[in-house]
Amino acid sequence: MYSILRPWLFRLEPERAHALTLRLMQVVGAAPPLAAIVRRQYAMAAQPVQAFGLGFANPIGLAAGYDKDGLAWRGLAALGFGHIEVGSVTLRPQAGNPRPRLFRLEEDRALINRMGFPSRGADFVARRLAGPRPPGLVLGVNLGLNKDAPLERAAEEYAELQRIFDPLADYLAVNVSSPNTAGLRALQAQERLAGLLAALKANKRKPLLVKLSPDLEERQLDEALEVLLDGGADGVIAVNTTLARPSLRSRHAGEAGGLSGAPLAAIRARALERMADKLAGRLPLVAAGGIMTDEDARACLEAGAALVQVYTGMVYGGPDFVRRLMVWQE
Repeated sequence: MYSILRPWLFRLEPERAHALTLRLMQVVGAAPPLAAIVRRQYAMAAQPVQAFGLGFANPIGLAAGYDKDGLAWRGLAALGFGHIEVGSVTLRPQAGNPRPRLFRLEEDRALINRMGFPSRGADFVARRLAGPRPPGLVLGVNLGLNKDAPLERAAEEYAELQRIFDPLADYLAVNVSSPNTAGLRALQAQERLAGLLAALKANKRKPLLVKLSPDLEERQLDEALEVLLDGGADGVIAVNTTLARPSLRSRHAGEAGGLSGAPLAAIRARALERMADKLAGRLPLVAAGGIMTDEDARACLEAGAALVQVYTGMVYGGPDFVRRLMVWQE
């Protein structure tokens, strides 16, 4: 069905098409009988996973960025995800970068985004997360920094986000690696990252993950991992979108922003391999980026990831994407 609908959906401007799909899944989530029908349609055998002290029904999750404001997560859960990560959410509402800011690279099975953390703010998202939880779902919240916040106040702002979402989420993820907020990636530097983790560790009640960039040099990555080990992080998400442009064919290849989808797979694989080697099982890894097929998901888990997260694969693969990723485990 999705293969028939996708050409029509792809005629829409990408951000508008995404808003439409979110609206549809919001309707599903708001109607329990409808959600139950969808859940039965996409039901599959459980493949339980334990990671950072939580139990997951299966290793497939929806990455941050898909449901930024927590509008549709209850409906999206019916598609079979073991976990969903809402966000990135910023402390105060902000519009993000000017449009157009999301581009499809169909020939490359990729996206480029320069969204810049558009967010309705922490208070709005907190209200969306309160209330009933779909059965068996692990809920994460990805925390971002307002673009008008100086880096010197980053620890304070993330700590306030932590205070708001600790009671609502099963885990929190700290986004210090988006390429679309000026200066944000500087928070991955050793001293700044250590200070940020120290502030968050003081009041930590839920598992705390940190999402790292695929564009770090090996030395920078090794230093960041040491900080995470020493600073009390509970896991690492590998990786965010990349500024690299590896052999793209689409006319949108030159657009500024973070690249995701199939071209990111090889970059993510290298980063994941190095992280797994350096961490040696001391912190769980969540693989994200370029997971477009069941072979991609399997490769990530075999490389040492406990969980995988998808986004662009859902855009191209449609609502049965989770089930197809799980075929190799059945």
